[in-house]
Amino acid sequence: MERDFVLRQEFSLGVASVVAQPCRVSYATSEGNVGHYTPDYLVIYTVRDEPVGRERRPMLIEVKPKLDWVRHWREWTPKWNAARRYAQERGWIFHVYDESRIRTLALDNINFLRRYRAYQFDQEDSMAVIEDLRELGAVSVDYLLAKHFPAGFRAEGVAHMWHLLATRRIECDICDELSLQTEVWVP
Repeated sequence: MERDFVLRQEFSLGVASVVAQPCRVSYATSEGNVGHYTPDYLVIYTVRDEPVGRERRPMLIEVKPKLDWVRHWREWTPKWNAARRYAQERGWIFHVYDESRIRTLALDNINFLRRYRAYQFDQEDSMAVIEDLRELGAVSVDYLLAKHFPAGFRAEGVAHMWHLLATRRIECDICDELSLQTEVWVP
């Protein structure tokens, strides 16, 4: 599940970096001892949260299967509260992610697109699609296929579109189902 979390974060153009085991947080255990806890990741963002009008705060993340955290939440609450305080002191936020936040349609789409990353296409063809898309704004994959790939080359055109998405040269809402009707744009 951690691999899937990292894969999903690294696919986002808004993520600058994902740091594994970024810090060690001390906390008081239920027995009164000092315990130490290492969160799984720190996600640092590159973009502003435009609807809110401010920088996106870094996010300290613990990745746990839901069954585990539901079973152990009382035991783990002290360390997670300490991580929350630690994050707040630095202007970050703290979240626990389980499979419901990681293994989503977006992850399915990312895994589907990964197979197209290594494909090779003519750079002139890629640039023609990208430049056209830059001028048009957001249009469907189907529109670009009709415009740039004649009927006999449609299958290659579809693979080309998926390659451009996989390599982040064009963008879509990765949370929606991928299809020929998917709207794409230049990031």
